[in-house]
Amino acid sequence: MDADLVAVLRCPVCAGALALTGRTARCAHGHAYDLAKQGYLNLLPTASTGIDGDSAAMVGARTVFLGGGHYAPIRDALILAATKLRDDDLVVEVGAGTGYYLAGVIGTAAGRRGIALDVSRYAARRAAKVDPRIGSVVCDAWRELPLLDGSARLMLNVFAPRNAAEMARVLAPGGTLLVVTPNQEHLAELVGVLGLVKVDEEKERRLYESLAGKFEQIGSEVVAETMRLDRTAIEQLVLMTPSARHVRHRELSARIAVLPEPAMVTLSVTLSRWRAA
Repeated sequence: MDADLVAVLRCPVCAGALALTGRTARCAHGHAYDLAKQGYLNLLPTASTGIDGDSAAMVGARTVFLGGGHYAPIRDALILAATKLRDDDLVVEVGAGTGYYLAGVIGTAAGRRGIALDVSRYAARRAAKVDPRIGSVVCDAWRELPLLDGSARLMLNVFAPRNAAEMARVLAPGGTLLVVTPNQEHLAELVGVLGLVKVDEEKERRLYESLAGKFEQIGSEVVAETMRLDRTAIEQLVLMTPSARHVRHRELSARIAVLPEPAMVTLSVTLSRWRAA
């Protein structure tokens, strides 16, 4: 991780600015954090919420599925929504996973930088290798984000937790938050057959309530496509989601076997745009 990326981070203990010396990030109070050999920085507080991040298997499945381009319409919509970014702006993704969406938004702008935040060290390892302009950090999204006030011009939140107060603090004045949430139609052809976790019918209301007071909504759009998935892709899709924790692998394989191949599966999400109030 480059020194200029570490310079936008702050210490999870005292909130002081961090600076990189060799392979160690330090604050003025002497708190020190070594870069992992895979290139990410672990800034997870000792007293974290204890939320489990994605396992190595889940991250592996996500890498394979996203690499197949099945969720490219979501990434393309994020890229289009970020066209007003300047080349030197910082983009932060909360719950970045493998960094797939963040890397797309960073694009080819040479001076644009990104910070990928995720509670999973396995995800952080992947994100650290996506692009040298992206700094990968392990942190707890439900606690204080390890970023300086007003350091980000754009923040991404794709199928991830939302800490409104912290996201508003980190965004610069006039900055934008892009949130992607699944609709009821999303993966509808698979939910019942495979026993997947259903989309909350109150998700839109809960999203608004979670951001109200800190953000104002400035727009939204539905991104919908029909994906053509073979059984291997369907298995990877399930294994990369929280549903993987609730479905036994042998049972999942048996259920997938009854699906047509390829199966036509709906991708349907809402991309909403928010500005700090």
